[in-house]
This record gives sequence, C-alpha cells and structure tokens, in this order.
Amino acid sequence: MHTTVELFVPDATVAGLFEHVATLDRYPRWMRLVHRVDEIEPDHGRPAWRVELRARVGPFARSKQLRMVRTVFEPDHRVRFERIQDDDRDHAAWILGATVAAADAGATVATELTYSGNLWGSNVLQRVLDDEIRRGKQALRDVVSAEPTR
Repeated sequence: MHTTVELFVPDATVAGLFEHVATLDRYPRWMRLVHRVDEIEPDHGRPAWRVELRARVGPFARSKQLRMVRTVFEPDHRVRFERIQDDDRDHAAWILGATVAAADAGATVATELTYSGNLWGSNVLQRVLDDEIRRGKQALRDVVSAEPTR
C-alpha cells in the first residue's frame, strides 16, 4: 500500500511546518493514528523512536509497535523514517517521508506512506488511513496555525 498526501498550510513558514514532521514525537499532537511515541537509543547515530500505532474499526481496535529510524534529514526540506527492527525477524516495511516547501502565502507538506504488510487487510487499512489522514490534515493545519510565525 502506498499513500501520498499533500497539504497547504496558509501563513505557515517552511521551518515552522517542518518542525512538526521532522521528529516522530510531535506526531501524536496532530495524528490520532500515532498513539504513543518514545525516543529510544539512536540507530548508528540516527534518531530512533518506539511508535505505537492504534486504530479502531467499529468495536475492534488494533495496535502495532514499530521501531522507526530517521534515515533522511534535510533541514527545513525533507525527512524520511523507516521501520528498522533490532531483531533478526522479517518485518513488513513501514516508510514515511515528508517534503516541505514554500508556497504563496504559506507552506506545503507532501507525505508518502508505504506499508508492505497486511494488518487488517489492505482495504480496511486503507479506509482507516484515509479517515485518519483527513482528520490529521486539519489537526496539523490547526497546530501549525496556532504557533507564532517565525
């Protein structure tokens, strides 16, 4: 599964918007799917986090624990996180990338999420993700807009 989302945030600066996507510990403030994030020991000098994803479908809830490592960091422009577990088992890929750019009267962020597993089956997961992304877009816009312009 691969999902791409673009968001325009009026009156945002590139630096201000980038702060919210550059480290995973900021995601729970605006993305409900990201239930909990704990910073952990760096992975060969790269920041790493233990991330709990949690979603509900009707009366059922599922959660998933991931060890995510920031593998790309270009300040105020691009970031990428990848699932890199610290065991010898094979795991589904989770890759999240975000690119921030200036736009007339604001800034934009384009995110790409790639998932190679079958948690809940791809159709159900896609519906959950679509709903959470819709909510997350507005929440990110609200969080960034509430901060003073730099």
